[in-house]
Amino acid sequence: MENNIFRIIGASNHTPEDRQNEDYYATNPKAAEILLQEEIFNKDIWECCCGEGHLSKVFSENNYNVKSSDLIDRGYGEVFDFLSIDNKEWNGDIITNPPYTLAKEFIEKAISIIPQGNKVAMFLKLTFLESQSRKKMFIGTPPKILYVSSSRIQCAKNGDFDLYPSSAVAYGWYVWEKGFKGNTIIKWIN
Repeated sequence: MENNIFRIIGASNHTPEDRQNEDYYATNPKAAEILLQEEIFNKDIWECCCGEGHLSKVFSENNYNVKSSDLIDRGYGEVFDFLSIDNKEWNGDIITNPPYTLAKEFIEKAISIIPQGNKVAMFLKLTFLESQSRKKMFIGTPPKILYVSSSRIQCAKNGDFDLYPSSAVAYGWYVWEKGFKGNTIIKWIN
């Protein structure tokens, strides 16, 4: 395996052979802990890309009612296709680290199925701010706040945090409130 800069920074369009097949990169639970220090959510949360439950467990431990699902059975939550056409409504908030290659679709779907005033929080690379198609989405549906992680929070391929003890990628929590119109606030955390 060639150790090039694109693989190191996690640029998926440069190293498809090195990417996990289903784009499964588990999030360090610390990311959820940090988010909950900043945001208050509805009691009902859907973690729709739950993997092995790294984030879901933190939400549950903090007294949220958590629905956990994933497209792939990883031994936690139910198997469910969040992007399914049959998925039309959720009366709570949605918090996840979506597959990066489908992140825009997950955001649009999540916002479309929640009520006005509810929240969608997505843990994404800061480079997600780039691209013309996402720019249109951000202008039409701006996040209310972007929490920039000033310390690197790791995401581990296949949930193997021992194999991936650090990260060269900068992440943040993008938080939408359905119906919000205005300028996105940027706040630095951790």
